[in-house]
Amino acid sequence: MTAAKIAALNDAARTSFIGCRIVVTNGIAAINDLDGLYAKVQAFTAFTDSNDPYGEHDFGAIEHEGQMVFWKFDYYDADLLMHSLDASDPAVTCRVLTIMLGSEY
Repeated sequence: MTAAKIAALNDAARTSFIGCRIVVTNGIAAINDLDGLYAKVQAFTAFTDSNDPYGEHDFGAIEHEGQMVFWKFDYYDADLLMHSLDASDPAVTCRVLTIMLGSEY
């Protein structure tokens, strides 16, 4: 399992919303400009050692409509019953992208 491969898979899923399931919290669902928020999540590139210590591009924080919004990836097996044994293998991994208000974290 390599961080670079996981980062590439995460970037591809996040920028296209293909290859992952997307979950939004109640706070996000109540936002007026969801399209604008989704575009910001998809365009995120501000990865640093502080917010991406493992190099997997699995978390980000943005501001939208005056609120802090977090997004993060979790890796589950294909049946969504347990964590994936190999997040770098899309054949055995279901990526879940959760988007939430910072206050909901």
